[in-house]
Amino acid sequence: MAWALALHGGAGPARGRTYDREEAHMAEVLKRGADMLEEGLSALDVVVSMVRELEDSGFHVAGKGASANGNGEYELDAAVMDGALRRAGAVGALVGFRSPIMAARAVMEETPHVLLVGAGAKAFARDMGLEEIEDPAAYYTPAVRRPVEPGELAHGTVGAVARDIAGRLAAATSTGGLLNKMPGRVGDTPLIGAGTWADERVAVSCTGQGEYFMRAAVAADISARVRYGGQTLASACAGALADMETQGGDGGLIAVDAMGNVSTPYVSEGMKRGIATHTGRFEVKTFR
Repeated sequence: MAWALALHGGAGPARGRTYDREEAHMAEVLKRGADMLEEGLSALDVVVSMVRELEDSGFHVAGKGASANGNGEYELDAAVMDGALRRAGAVGALVGFRSPIMAARAVMEETPHVLLVGAGAKAFARDMGLEEIEDPAAYYTPAVRRPVEPGELAHGTVGAVARDIAGRLAAATSTGGLLNKMPGRVGDTPLIGAGTWADERVAVSCTGQGEYFMRAAVAADISARVRYGGQTLASACAGALADMETQGGDGGLIAVDAMGNVSTPYVSEGMKRGIATHTGRFEVKTFR
């Protein structure tokens, strides 16, 4: 019965404002996820459900809260991975659909592929009957509305990782990417092993500037550190994040291992995050 769950709403928070609304909503989502795991639902179903709720909230730079790229379009990325079977699905630069994480799951379950991008991802999502956005300007309510300074790479992502009562692990991540990003830019979120990973050892969802997470293959590196280095989950997460940080990046991650241990480290000013476990642990925080 040793289930465990963690959520994140991105590593972009800055001191000087409160995140009470975001934390209250994350607590609601976390409670629903905990109830689902307690009832015996699969880790895969739970992480997808949790990320879909975070997408819909508009509180984070993902889903409804995403910001437009440099051309005024909303290109979103998402990925999901089922650790028990090592299946994965992802979409990149997806335009026009309410839930990128549902599109990613459809890629995993309905195609022989792992990643679909751009026009191909859009055509596939439409074929799957996923909910389209008729008026993007009316639908999207960017979570970050301040002007982005020249050269600034502001970011935000949502994610969930879980271990269910059968011992299965899963991870899901969704993002609007960098604010005012170049059209066609795809970050680490949909790249399996960089921003999202799940296997029989760990499930990981990352948040931060994706270019650095890609260069360090952060998510898969955590599993390798556990497998080959015999590291604990906390040590593996800290080491992988430190390797990313040496390149000049910032951000954080959430992870759970096969024994139900949870780790949520970050090397940014803050990270919206929540943890729930079968032992009664339940917490939602933004800063230390």
